[in-house]
Amino acid sequence: MRVLVADDEQDMARALEAMLKSDGYEVDTVYDGQAALDFGETGTYDCIVLDIMMPYRDGLDVVRTLRSKSLRTPILILTAKSAQEDVVGGLNSGADDYLTKPFSMVELLARVRALCRRSDTYVPGVLTAGDLKLDRAAFTVSCGASSTHLANKEFQMLELLMRRPGTYVPADRLREHVWGYDGSIENNVIWTYVSYLRRKLESIGSSCKIIASRGRGYALELNEEGAE
Repeated sequence: MRVLVADDEQDMARALEAMLKSDGYEVDTVYDGQAALDFGETGTYDCIVLDIMMPYRDGLDVVRTLRSKSLRTPILILTAKSAQEDVVGGLNSGADDYLTKPFSMVELLARVRALCRRSDTYVPGVLTAGDLKLDRAAFTVSCGASSTHLANKEFQMLELLMRRPGTYVPADRLREHVWGYDGSIENNVIWTYVSYLRRKLESIGSSCKIIASRGRGYALELNEEGAE
């Protein structure tokens, strides 16, 4: 199970991350609303824990935008506001549940567990782009009758590119998505994993290609003849 945590209070965000990881979840953590939207749009999470008051975009705007794109990932909103109209506004925006600060970590974990149990109805087990099918349970990518297993970081990288076919994903966004906020990861490491993926796509006979553009990042280019 994968959870996205978005909270501009970094101590709080890290505490949530540590608690969720200790309970067996994979966790990505971001600290502003735009990053929350960028990560959330990938559709790769079983639950999103989202603070309302954040820079660049507030949490409710993130929820509305995700729902407008038909992304049904369960969302738990966190807010210091306890007024009834604020709670109602959050739920009307498309959130599934809410907690007001301060809250018990035990209660938050229980809410996340409940929402993750619902996520199977929202997140497809197999992601399709062009002639590729990515199996989220088996960590394999296939083209026709051919398939290959992906290492964890290869899987996360290809999953993000397949969610946005034809759209360039900046190297910094790939780095954050796959390695978190590890500043020691350099662009040549990303390039190495892109090379691994290119060879694997070629090995299964896919017409899709991972292309690069200086200053723009990487994108999955679909061959229209091979697309479904």
